[in-house]
Amino acid sequence: MNILVTGGAGYIGSHTLVELLEHGHRAVVVDNFCNSSPESLRRVRRITGKAPVLVEGDVRDRRLLRRVFGEHAIAEVVHFAGLKAVGESVRRPLEYYDNNVNGTLVLVEEMRRAGVFKLVFSSSAAVYGEPARMPVHEGMVTGGTTNPYGSSKLMVEQMLQDLARADPRWAIALLRYFNPVGAHESGLIGEDPNGVPNNLLPYMAQVAVGRLGQLAVFGNDYPTADGTGVRDYIHVMDLAAGHLCALERIAGHGGACVYNLGTGRGYSVLQMIAAFERACGRRIPVRLEPRRAGDVAECWADVSRARAELGWQARRSLAQMMADAWRWQSLHPHGYRVEPLPWVAGWGAGGPPA
Repeated sequence: MNILVTGGAGYIGSHTLVELLEHGHRAVVVDNFCNSSPESLRRVRRITGKAPVLVEGDVRDRRLLRRVFGEHAIAEVVHFAGLKAVGESVRRPLEYYDNNVNGTLVLVEEMRRAGVFKLVFSSSAAVYGEPARMPVHEGMVTGGTTNPYGSSKLMVEQMLQDLARADPRWAIALLRYFNPVGAHESGLIGEDPNGVPNNLLPYMAQVAVGRLGQLAVFGNDYPTADGTGVRDYIHVMDLAAGHLCALERIAGHGGACVYNLGTGRGYSVLQMIAAFERACGRRIPVRLEPRRAGDVAECWADVSRARAELGWQARRSLAQMMADAWRWQSLHPHGYRVEPLPWVAGWGAGGPPA
C-alpha cells in the first residue's frame, strides 16, 4: 500500500518524504511545481536510496486524482498541496481560497470515491488569529484570522471536522504548524522559495549568500521585548517526524484530532538574526519596514497534547536549525537551480570535509 503525498516536492513535503521512505513506507507524490522543483525529489532519492512515484498535476484536477487512486493502492493521504504566503494571500485572496479550500474539497471527494478515509492535513497556527494569551493550545477559540491564508486553513479544518462527524469512516489529523525552518542535515534538500522569500530564515540565508542585499524586518514596534515579532520556530525534520506519529495515531483512531507542532518557545526576529549570524559567521544587514498586513505580534505553542497523544516532541535546538539552514543555503546559493559540488552526497551530519 502507498501513501499519497500531495505537494510532496515542496519544502515540508520533501523532508517528510525522507522520513516516510526511511521508515519503510512507499509514497506517490502529486505536485504541480508551482512553488517547488522536481529536483527535490531526485535529492530525496539520493538521501534515502528510494524513489517515490511522481505524478505531475494539481489536486484540483479531479480526473488526475481519480487516475492516481485507480492506478495506485493508496491507503492514506498526507496533504501539503496549497499556497502559503501570508502577504501574498492578502493581495490575492481568491487564489488562496481556490487552491487551499477547493483543492482540499476535490481531494477528499476523490478519496471518498476511492474508499480512502485516512488523512493528515497540513494546517497552521494562523487559524488562531490573534490569541489572547500564550502559549496557544488546541482548545483555544479559533477564528478572527488576520489574513486569507489563515482563513483558508481554518475553513479546511472546519470542513474536515464536519466530514469526520458526519461519516465515522474518516480518521483525520489536523496538524497546526508553527514556523518550520532548517533543512535536512545532509544539505541536499532545503527551503527554496520562488522569488523574494516571504519567510524570515530563507530571506536571511539569501542575504548571507549575496542573493539579496538586506533583510527587511517588518515592524519593530510590536508589544514584545525588543519590538519585533515573536514566533515558535521548529526544525523541519522534527515537523516531518510529527507526520509519521500522526499517521500512526489515525491508524487506530477515528474522527478528527488537532495537534500543535512547535517547540513551545518563542524567539523574536532580532534573536533569530543573532542566532543565524553565529551560524554563518557573517553580519546580516537589516532595514526596517512597516508592519506587514496580516502579521500578529507573537505566537508560540503549547505542545503538551502532541507529546501525550502522539508521543512526539521537537528535539533539535535553535543552533541546529540555523546550522542546517546555512549548510543548505551555502552549498546551494541558488537553490535547486544549480547542481551541488560532486562531493556533497558523501558527507554526513558533521558538514563538508575540511
